[in-house]
Amino acid sequence: MSTIRIAPSILSADFAKLGEEVRAVDQAGADWIHCDVMDGHFVPNITFGPDVLKAIRPHTKKFFDVHLMIAPVDPYIEAFAKAGADLISFHVEAGAHPHRTLQAIKAQGKQAGIVLNPGTPASAAEPLIGDVDLILLMTVNPGFGGQSFIHSVVDKIAQVRALIGERPITLEIDGGVTPETAPLCIRAGADTLVAGSAVFKGGPAAYAGNIAAIRKAAETARGDWV
Repeated sequence: MSTIRIAPSILSADFAKLGEEVRAVDQAGADWIHCDVMDGHFVPNITFGPDVLKAIRPHTKKFFDVHLMIAPVDPYIEAFAKAGADLISFHVEAGAHPHRTLQAIKAQGKQAGIVLNPGTPASAAEPLIGDVDLILLMTVNPGFGGQSFIHSVVDKIAQVRALIGERPITLEIDGGVTPETAPLCIRAGADTLVAGSAVFKGGPAAYAGNIAAIRKAAETARGDWV
């Protein structure tokens, strides 16, 4: 398995100075930048679109992990790809033709991921597993930051890790990730952790310590597990 990645979610950043916030978490030790795109339709919130992604792209060279919580997905793939996404993930619940969506993302030269809501079984990933670079499991119901971790998803993390086997697929977790919940995810087989509130709390001076605390908890769990 790959090294552990911490991907701060800019959903929890100060939107009045988003470029500064992206630079701050980059310098604080973020591995990826997680960009949560919500449409007020598929999920009950609206965040930002490709123009905002394009505006913040020059502020970091870190990998842009773009999580589309929108429906439909396909009409917007090209715009997000051109705006600077490195990987685009979408919810299997958002449309009837996920293979087509994966093909559209790959056609833009981007990595492609699928996302499963807490109530969606691990088996939903199985027909798509040969075509994905990443599987993201939600440990909250998508739509808002700051929610509590849904512990029942931990078993699903292990199930998806078993499905992945030796394939070079990232297993990412999003929702309620803290130094307390990160070890549960890592022991179950995750390698990439999205954290919003737990990273951005306390302002820029706290970001490095917040990221380090999550990473230390995760790496300790990895050592125990291995």
